[in-house]
Amino acid sequence: MVNIGIIGMGRIGKVHAESIMTGVKSACVLAAADPFMTGETAEWAKSLGIENVYDDYRKIIKDKQIDAVLICSSTDTHTPVSLEAIDAGKHVFCEKPIDHDPDRINEVINALKNSSCKYQVGFNRRFDHNFRAVKKAVDEGRIGDVHIVKITSRDPEPPPPAYIKVSGGIFLDMTIHDFDMIRYLTGSDAKEIYASGEVLIDQAIKDAGDIDTAVVTVKMENGAICVIDNSRKSVYGYDQRAEVFGSKGCVSVGNDKASSAEISTVDGVYSEKPLWFFLERYIQSYRDEIKSFVQAIELDKPTEVSVYDGLQPVRMGLAAKLSLLEGRPVKLSEIKS
Repeated sequence: MVNIGIIGMGRIGKVHAESIMTGVKSACVLAAADPFMTGETAEWAKSLGIENVYDDYRKIIKDKQIDAVLICSSTDTHTPVSLEAIDAGKHVFCEKPIDHDPDRINEVINALKNSSCKYQVGFNRRFDHNFRAVKKAVDEGRIGDVHIVKITSRDPEPPPPAYIKVSGGIFLDMTIHDFDMIRYLTGSDAKEIYASGEVLIDQAIKDAGDIDTAVVTVKMENGAICVIDNSRKSVYGYDQRAEVFGSKGCVSVGNDKASSAEISTVDGVYSEKPLWFFLERYIQSYRDEIKSFVQAIELDKPTEVSVYDGLQPVRMGLAAKLSLLEGRPVKLSEIKS
C-alpha cells in the first residue's frame, strides 16, 4: 500500500483525492493540507476516509508514514515543495507546470540525481483513451513516418482575468498541454516554434497581459511539422481533437460526447455537442495517471511522465511567448535548458 499526502485541496486536489480513495486499490490518502483549508473541505476529506487534515503542508512532508506527495497547490509553490519532499525522501507527483522558470525546474532535476524518489508530472492527457489510441497507432508503425500533427484545443469559456494575471499566459497555462501532446505523439523534441495570437474574445484578457486566440507552428527535431490552434472560448463545448498524418496513413480522434447518437431527418443530421468541461472530458485520465504513478513506486520503474517531460513544454511555452513578442520563429536552443 502506497500512503499518499495531498498538498493543495482546490479543484484538482479534490479530484485526485476522490480518485485515489475510490478507485486506486493499492494507494491510500493519509493526509491532506491546504493553507486555506475550510471546515467544509475538511469535512469532505474526512468523509472520504482521509484521517488527517492540515493547514500546514510541512506536517505531510515530515510524516514518516507517508510515502508520496501529490502537489496540487499554486504553481509558485511547486518547486519549493518538490525540493522539500525529495529531501525528505518522498516520491512526488506534481501538477503542471513544475515552474515557469527552467532554472527552477533544473533545481528539481539536480535534486533527483542523488535520490531514489520517483517524480511524475501531471500531464494527464497522455492517459486519455483517445490520445492513447493515436499514440498506439503511431508506435505500431501503422502511420509510417510522422509528417504532420494537428492539435485543436479550445476551452468552452475563458478563466477570470484575475487567474490569467498569474497563469503565466496562454502558452504556459493552456497550450502547455498541447506542447506535451505533440512531444508524446511524435516521440521527438521541438526544434523551432512560431506563434501568432490575438485578443478576439475579451478585452479584459488583453488588459491582463495575455491573448485568447492562438495558432502555433512547431518544427520537431525528427522533421515532423505540428500545428496547434487554441481558443479560450468555444461556444459549443470543450473542443479537443488530434490528427497525425504520415507516410503510410493518418489517424485522428474527435471530441468525446455524452453519446454518439446521431439523429437524421429531412431537416438535417444532428448529434450531441462535445462535453462542456475538462473534468468531464478527462476525468478517467486523472485516475489513470495516478494509477501509473503508484505502479512506478510499487514496481520501482520510471514514471511515464518524467521531470524532463515537465521541463520541455515550459521551454516551448517560453519560446512561443518570445515568438509572439518579436514576430519571428524562435529556436528552442534560444531558451535556456
